[in-house]
Amino acid sequence: MKLLLRILIIAAVSYGLAQVLDGIHVNKFTTALIFAVVLAALNFFVKPLMILLTLPVTILTLGLFLFVINAAVVLLASRFVDGFRIDNFWWGLFFSLILTLVSSMLDKELKGRKRLFS
Repeated sequence: MKLLLRILIIAAVSYGLAQVLDGIHVNKFTTALIFAVVLAALNFFVKPLMILLTLPVTILTLGLFLFVINAAVVLLASRFVDGFRIDNFWWGLFFSLILTLVSSMLDKELKGRKRLFS
């Protein structure tokens, strides 16, 4: 249930950001939902491998290279989903930063509300 809610949050934020940002293009909400599922799968399978392979660069840049890895995973997910397009790397980087911040804030808010109702 928690995973499904997180995927719905990421889909909603992705769809909303596509309406606001010029470099992000989404056909419809179901496309954003498919994008969220693909992104979750890539974050589970590919991202840890990328982090492991780029560990020296990540240490050298004091962790800032993780932003590049996030952007690469988002760009890779957009390649797999028809109807979801990111214009270039910089839009992907900007999109991944905002997506991470907004989804983290919403996730934290939902966890806080869950404690109130428990």
